[in-house]
Amino acid sequence: MEKKDHLREYHGKRDFGRTREPEGRSAAAGEAPRFVVQIHDARTLHFDFRLQVDDVLKSWSVPKGPSDDPHDKRLAMPTEDHPLEYEDFEGVIPKGEYGGGTVIVWDHGTYEPLSHDRKGRPVDFGESLERGHATFRLSGSKLHGEYALTRIRGSQDDREAWLLVKAGKGHSGAHGTPDPYRARSSRTGRTLAQVAADGDEG
Repeated sequence: MEKKDHLREYHGKRDFGRTREPEGRSAAAGEAPRFVVQIHDARTLHFDFRLQVDDVLKSWSVPKGPSDDPHDKRLAMPTEDHPLEYEDFEGVIPKGEYGGGTVIVWDHGTYEPLSHDRKGRPVDFGESLERGHATFRLSGSKLHGEYALTRIRGSQDDREAWLLVKAGKGHSGAHGTPDPYRARSSRTGRTLAQVAADGDEG
């Protein structure tokens, strides 16, 4: 019942007779919480940043994509919760469907929650997000190290907005975010153009 409620908005936006995006009926949580970063060439090109919290993926649209440079503050706009199976989703969402366009899995892996209270005690990760600030350590094929998500106010349309930032000091190896059109899937090695040409209808 809990999971169905969390995914109500996700289900309401999609016609699963047309799109092969997962419905979220069979996924089971693993030992370590998961994360995924997908590049989505839809009406506007953006990155989708998703963190597993309990039995769903909490999701943000990040227009410029996550960066490994602590000087980069990336705007992150929250979107609806997604099912855990979405971590593996790559393909073409049919035109006319919500989010119609091409999706690749740019990075995925596990993460470690790092949020603590003022006395240094661990805080439930879902609660830390509800309070508007969460820290975590990513262990992906491309993204590594500590990051923070912080809710901010005052966006132009008064919608909730967050910042995604790499924690720590800048270093010479930091390279920001890759060109999304040249970036390759961490699952299949394909680019957006190759997935679109292959016609993998999602």
